[in-house]
Amino acid sequence: MTKEKEQKEKLSKGKKALILILFFFSLFSSIFFIYELTLLSSIENLIRYIVMGLLIFIDLILLCKVRVVFRKKRKKKKRKKEKKESKRIGFILFMIFYSLVCSCSGGLIYYLYGRVNSINKIYVTYSSSLLTMATNSISDVSDISDSTIGILSDKKSPEGYIIPQEMIREEHLQDENEIKKYDDYTTMLADMYSGELDYLFVSSSYVSMFSGITGYENIEKDTKVILSKDKKMRKADTSSIETASSGKSITEPFTILLMGIDSTDEVLSKNAIANGDTLILITFNPKTLSATMLSIPRDSYVPIACWSDKAENKITHAAAYGNDCMMNTIENYLDVHIDYYAKINFKGLVKLVDAVGGVEVEVPKRLCTDDSSRGSEVCIDEGLQTLNGEEALVFARNRKALVNGDFGRAQHQQEIVMALVNKMKTITNVSKFTEILNTISNSLDTNLTTKQILSFYNVGKDIIKKSLSADEADLISIQQLYLQGTGQMIYDERARMVLWDYVPNKDSRKEIIQAMKENLELASHEEVKSFSFSINDPYEKKVIGEGPYKSAFAYSLLPDFTGDSEATARATASRLGIRVTFKGSGGYVVSQSQPANRRLDKINGSIVLTLSGSSDEKSTKDKDKDKEKDKNDKDDLDDFDDNDSSPTPSIPSPSPSSSPSPVPSDDAEEEFD
Repeated sequence: MTKEKEQKEKLSKGKKALILILFFFSLFSSIFFIYELTLLSSIENLIRYIVMGLLIFIDLILLCKVRVVFRKKRKKKKRKKEKKESKRIGFILFMIFYSLVCSCSGGLIYYLYGRVNSINKIYVTYSSSLLTMATNSISDVSDISDSTIGILSDKKSPEGYIIPQEMIREEHLQDENEIKKYDDYTTMLADMYSGELDYLFVSSSYVSMFSGITGYENIEKDTKVILSKDKKMRKADTSSIETASSGKSITEPFTILLMGIDSTDEVLSKNAIANGDTLILITFNPKTLSATMLSIPRDSYVPIACWSDKAENKITHAAAYGNDCMMNTIENYLDVHIDYYAKINFKGLVKLVDAVGGVEVEVPKRLCTDDSSRGSEVCIDEGLQTLNGEEALVFARNRKALVNGDFGRAQHQQEIVMALVNKMKTITNVSKFTEILNTISNSLDTNLTTKQILSFYNVGKDIIKKSLSADEADLISIQQLYLQGTGQMIYDERARMVLWDYVPNKDSRKEIIQAMKENLELASHEEVKSFSFSINDPYEKKVIGEGPYKSAFAYSLLPDFTGDSEATARATASRLGIRVTFKGSGGYVVSQSQPANRRLDKINGSIVLTLSGSSDEKSTKDKDKDKEKDKNDKDDLDDFDDNDSSPTPSIPSPSPSSSPSPVPSDDAEEEFD
């Protein structure tokens, strides 16, 4: 064999080896692409099946071609070398192109699917801290002895029980100390502040959880952390709601709870405590593209589901006990099952609004508040305008400058949600879509499965189809709901102080439940057969739950008898149906055995009123005191009538031994933070 023939033979073998390598690479790329396509369940099924069939067909053709290339030549059969070489080169180029298309397409799906998959944070890092008062001289856990340590009794709570139990065992805290179990954090804190408890275990996010509650505004300075521990856990291991709706289809009506997170972090990596300031319950019917949207006031006085006695309290306090407690509390009160939740932080909202190119809203007046990093102030002016992310956050957070306070803020938050929905339908740029997906995957946490999230594609397609024949405002029919209620100063049994609460109206609650169930197809629609109007009056869309109603609901509360004469106290008690006994005789009441503003239905037995022991008529000073008290009581009532959602007087730190002062809660003044 000549050298020329040997070189040609080597070249031919090299090409065959190249063809074989490219074939296997093409086959691997095709299989990778097909596998990624199978993950996109419920998205364009017909097109996916056609593409997968075409890929398999091409793979079979490539296999046949490779077999021909490597088939032994027959002596009788001759082919032109030039034509054969040309076909081989074309075959090689096709496989290179085919491999690149499959690899890039599969890689794009892999990336996007990974982003979607990471929205549901399967693993979460929980953190628990051992807390004590700042005045405590102990600073090392090894020095703790002969002390009482508080811990939650809920064995499913990662930060209140599971991690603390590990810390107790590791540090041998049970050896020389008493471990006392509590039903809630509020009672623990009250005991620690009063000196009845030396230490307590709480979530490391305790500052965010409690700094908005009256008496604990300075909790970060009042307390110090002795020891902390982090633990990465599966959410499903400690939460029943994580898998409760995993099999539900998005093609059926569902409910989702949107919760705001008090976090300035870019990424939600650690357990994020939902902020009760932002609770939006949405029902959505994919068949009719109709939705209801209810903003739940943070001070709503409702039964807390995870407390053993299901006692009524501010709904914002349920957030400290995790998603299950918050969702179960809302479910029980509004008689509707919540399928999903979604939590988003400040940074996430800012980046999401920026990613869609801003949102258009009507700003009622000039508003200012801190930016998402709490580093500087951002202001927005009055009028219709397109807000960027930081400006949208100002619009959604601010309530102090609004006439209707917390309710105005809730309306603004709903407007931001609706503006985002309308803006997202215009996104056609792939890079914009990727930016939005990155933002959502980093700053949002949900219990929606990846398959359920992907199925929203079909909902979006229906919205786009509808947009071709309808106005923008008609794409999704959103009915705003409003929970009407009455503000009351009620003695908090756990915090041991008087706090301002928002007591919902029963008729308003009934209307809201009916509207949600109608949209979820759980109740038949009650049609209005008649209505009246005047051509001179502009038509205003009815807000379900807003009223007006014939009666308002409020609790009967124990009055403050101090300063009253025995006769006056007897008359008041008789009018309210309260049993009273007097200690001493003559004069006026100087103390009472039960705190003022305690709910009467929580009182058993009679109230002991201690008299001053003097039968003399009150002094001028005492009379002036009574007049001032009456004037203050009247002013307080006037304040509630003017704006019952945001009173702002100062209150001292809670103390079980101190008499509670019937003043509004400062936590009613905290912003969405």
